[in-house]
Amino acid sequence: MKTRLITREGFDKLKAELDYLWREERPEVTKKVTWAASLGDRSENADYQYNKKRLREIDRRVRYLTKSLESLRIVDYSPQQDGKVFFGAWVEVENDDGEIKRFRIVGYDEIFGRKDYISIDSPMARALLKKEVGDAAMVETPAGPALWYVNAISYPDA
Repeated sequence: MKTRLITREGFDKLKAELDYLWREERPEVTKKVTWAASLGDRSENADYQYNKKRLREIDRRVRYLTKSLESLRIVDYSPQQDGKVFFGAWVEVENDDGEIKRFRIVGYDEIFGRKDYISIDSPMARALLKKEVGDAAMVETPAGPALWYVNAISYPDA
């Protein structure tokens, strides 16, 4: 199960995507479907079939976004979070081999297309919650437990 949290930036991005799909892309694709349908035989009409498929994809995404935006809870930065890892934090960690990773802990709907974001539901994020700089976190991985040390914590609005 995914945690229904999202950052303010993530919420605004999903809302903008919904607005774009509903107000701009969907009407344009609908026009193309109507035009292609007016040409006659739909079974061999590639424009009609492609745009009809695209319309279904848009409608599916619009339904998902509408439902998601209603149930998501926006988590804004609070000064009380300073110094500890919480939702929305940028965290830099290092292991014993000197491998350094830097990422932001965000909601599930925000991680797609970003290699520097991890879900709050991931084992790494769960292990790091409430840790401070210098603390060690034991992360359960498919290869076994891994030890990571917190090097830095920051928040975008801080």
